[in-house]
Amino acid sequence: MPATLTELVSDRSLGLRPACPSADLDREVSWAHSSELADPTRYLDGGELLLTTGLPIRATDPAAYAGRLAAHGLAGLGFGVGLGWATIPAALAEACERVRLPLLEVPERTPFIAITKAVSAALAADAYAQVVRSDEAQRALTAAAARGTTGVLRTLAELLDAWALVVDATHVVRHAAPRGAGRRAAGLRGETRRVLARRGTTSLTISGGEGHVVLQTVRLPGRGVLAVGRSTPFSPADTQVVGSAVSVLTLLHARGTAVARAERDLRGALLELMLTAPGTGAADIAEPLWGRPPGAGAHALALRRRDGRTDDLLDALEGRDRRPPFAAARGDAVLVLAEPGESDAVLRAAATWPDVHAGVSDPIAGDPSAGGATPGRTPVGQAVDQAVHALDAAHRRHLPVVRFGELAGAGLHELVPAGDAAGFAESLLRPLVRHDEHRRGELVESVRAWLTHHGQWDPAATALGVHRHTLRTRIDKAARLLDRDLDSPGVRAELWFALQV
Repeated sequence: MPATLTELVSDRSLGLRPACPSADLDREVSWAHSSELADPTRYLDGGELLLTTGLPIRATDPAAYAGRLAAHGLAGLGFGVGLGWATIPAALAEACERVRLPLLEVPERTPFIAITKAVSAALAADAYAQVVRSDEAQRALTAAAARGTTGVLRTLAELLDAWALVVDATHVVRHAAPRGAGRRAAGLRGETRRVLARRGTTSLTISGGEGHVVLQTVRLPGRGVLAVGRSTPFSPADTQVVGSAVSVLTLLHARGTAVARAERDLRGALLELMLTAPGTGAADIAEPLWGRPPGAGAHALALRRRDGRTDDLLDALEGRDRRPPFAAARGDAVLVLAEPGESDAVLRAAATWPDVHAGVSDPIAGDPSAGGATPGRTPVGQAVDQAVHALDAAHRRHLPVVRFGELAGAGLHELVPAGDAAGFAESLLRPLVRHDEHRRGELVESVRAWLTHHGQWDPAATALGVHRHTLRTRIDKAARLLDRDLDSPGVRAELWFALQV
């Protein structure tokens, strides 16, 4: 550590003598600087030992002089005697005592440069010691990598006399040292989320209920946070040791990250086969790697973040305590096949991010790997289609979760994107709307009433307040304008849909 006033006083070659009995001599000295200005603070950073021969005392009030130096945070004042002053003026000693500014008497035989050299040598020795310490710490952390992540954290905690833990993107504690340190993660949830929300490598130092804590992102694989804390502040050298630990952990998990990425790509390819190609044996390939994909009764889920990023969602799902579900990225969404009863747990894991929308299919019926009712789609593929439809509805309604079974009760238009539905309705009904521009909507309302009463003339005419022959004339005219057969059930269904939109 840098030189303190005590160490300078202990150096007999300097001959320094404390002049204030109650002064704190344990203060660190950042530098030694000489000045005869009445107010040298504009040229000082704080933490220096100021050296003077006493000229300012003749030009200013000793109390004001000592007060300015103390307020600026100087480590102390060295007063050279034997030149302008035979001894330290009593008024200055009393002023330094009042403001608790350490005052040292510098004998005439000691040049100020000798004090500056002593401070400089102490700073150089401290810098060298920090380099040696960082090098030794890095060697120790590298050797600890052979014992895995927990071994690295245990060594880091011993080096810094601190506790250390690693949490993943879902705030689950993956590793901690010493034993019991994992409980501290609960008090860091907000700060951990702030660090994870930033892109790239991020660090944060905080002071609060958990003492002084350094947080830094780390790959697990998947993004996580290394938190290191203790009751005393961390020095820059301590922070470098934390950085070395992050580097070691990154190297330790680099191979695991590459393997995880390859597994995700393979899982995505197998899922695509399961969706579109029955009988290809995709489930048999997946079983020895991740277990048998979920069968009958399982649900398909489609998850999407607002920014379309899928890595964080997959990290959250793969970091769960239970065996990860069969999940894979597809475009800007993550598709999940979840065992019966697992859907809610998957949704809770994904809810780590408040901007996630989710769609849930109906339970898969029959053999998931067999051909489905729709050509080219397996039961799994049909379930995924349902989940994607529900996801789109969740996005349109600004809801976190929509289940496919809920869409039927909401109407057919919920299954069609709003822009497409509006465009279809406008195109289909345009001839009637143009006709009705100066006729108070008589054709549009007549078609609506006629369809509402299932094509029955008398009830529809009564609802409109017109004669049934008048209604027949209007419907015939609407058919001509639309150039469609209104007796066709399909045409009637399209018209009803357009009128609802």
